[in-house]
Amino acid sequence: MISKSVVKYIQSLQHKKFRDEYNAFFAEGPKVVNELLHENIFECESVYCTKEGLMDFDKKLVESLSDKINVVEDFELDKISAFTTANKVLAVFKKKPVPTELDLKNKLTLVLDDIQDPGNLGTIIRTADWFGIKTIYCSPATADCYNPKVVQSTMASIGRVNICYGDIKLVLEKNATIKKYAAVLSGKELSSFGKIKEGFIIIGNESKGISTEILTLVDEKITIGRVGEAESLNAAVAAGIILFSVL
Repeated sequence: MISKSVVKYIQSLQHKKFRDEYNAFFAEGPKVVNELLHENIFECESVYCTKEGLMDFDKKLVESLSDKINVVEDFELDKISAFTTANKVLAVFKKKPVPTELDLKNKLTLVLDDIQDPGNLGTIIRTADWFGIKTIYCSPATADCYNPKVVQSTMASIGRVNICYGDIKLVLEKNATIKKYAAVLSGKELSSFGKIKEGFIIIGNESKGISTEILTLVDEKITIGRVGEAESLNAAVAAGIILFSVL
């Protein structure tokens, strides 16, 4: 039986305020949890799973986590899940430290200017991981990468990408020698750029795009050639197309 205090603690982690206070977050579902546990990037606090969910772990993993695994009933898992239907396994992890200094030379780095939809952020993180992008800089208004919906969308890529929050204007100004590319509706078509080995790729807010303040710092405005009549592209889709085109 999960105690009331544990239920309250895990439920509180649905809110950024408490994720920051406790320096913790949770992930749900056998695939995501298994991958996060195997990679061992995040320190695991505890695991809650049904008998069926326990079957999804290999023996060695169960043995190594024997003191942290709690087998619970479906209704108990429902109490701590962030989703309408709980998914057999939930694990609580400590956040990983954010590096203070990152080498951005000869690398592509994503910059997110107020991406607010958790699903979009999760997909961008997962896409960045697919293309080998190691760092994403996020404005303070960008969705929290440890939001349960973001964690779910990343499919464990959250452990392999450095996600930093702060004043993105300062980051761009500090790295003045690195070229800055802004994804906008009116810019040079991607096909005219070829491969890009170093630079910041800036993706803007879902409805407002990139802020004027940030646009003043960019070296190139890039756009994805349109064939049909759609007014715009989803931010995560746009990020994927750009990365595929320039890498």
